[in-house]
Amino acid sequence: MKDIRIALVDMNNNHVNQGFRNIKEISEAFQKSSEENVIIKTFDVRFKNEMPDIEDFDIFISSGGPGNPHREGLEWEDRYAGFLDAVLEHNKYNEDKKYLFLICHSFQLASIHWKLGNICKRRSYSFGVMPVHKTEEGEKEFLFKNLQDPFYAVDSRAYQFIEPNIDRFEELGMEIMAIEKSRPHINLERAVMAVRFSDEIFGTQFHPEADPKGMIENLKDEKNKTAMIENFGMEKYLETVDRIDDEDKIILTRSQILPRFLQSAKKNILKGSKVLA
Repeated sequence: MKDIRIALVDMNNNHVNQGFRNIKEISEAFQKSSEENVIIKTFDVRFKNEMPDIEDFDIFISSGGPGNPHREGLEWEDRYAGFLDAVLEHNKYNEDKKYLFLICHSFQLASIHWKLGNICKRRSYSFGVMPVHKTEEGEKEFLFKNLQDPFYAVDSRAYQFIEPNIDRFEELGMEIMAIEKSRPHINLERAVMAVRFSDEIFGTQFHPEADPKGMIENLKDEKNKTAMIENFGMEKYLETVDRIDDEDKIILTRSQILPRFLQSAKKNILKGSKVLA
């Protein structure tokens, strides 16, 4: 029986992060529920300059993280760009596919690397439980299958992806799957919230791994609490705190997107290994 090998790519630069705890929990739950032997290994990219060799793993989940997604001349940046290209190239020419999920900071890095649009600083830091709207393509996306439109997800970002280069998307065969809430009264572009980069690579600006416990921990951070109150007002902040553990919001999103990604990747990897045998 084939082992399923998962690399968790930690982009937090040594900052304590609820999201990475969540990613590990989801991966470990998948490991426990699988009949196959699932091996999970963590790589600290930004702080320790560790990077998985794509030949050694089947599935990669690359986390969110703090700071500027644009290049700052650090050693890990070239290695990470090489990693993104290696997964994309490998899948073009090989039967045994590699599966990659990119979250928040990683999603921004990939969108910059593949020159998909304008990734710029927001006017103010965004934090909260936000409605995310599916695009027409997103309506058909199997990772979103059991989610309403809009569905709810945790947003935590200082940067945004706006003004997508549609010609570039078409050239690379990539598709926008979700965008942020429409705000007709505010003259601002709606940010891109999810992209299918290829059949095997998916990314979200939001945090599909987030859980109520982590959200409450994050709200103990004054920066997050202030950002939420500034963006939405005290009433909305209190409403969000009240709704954090609603079954149809972040609990539903967490139960769907990453677990579906892992299950689908496993199914395809096992199918592929039978074909190769």
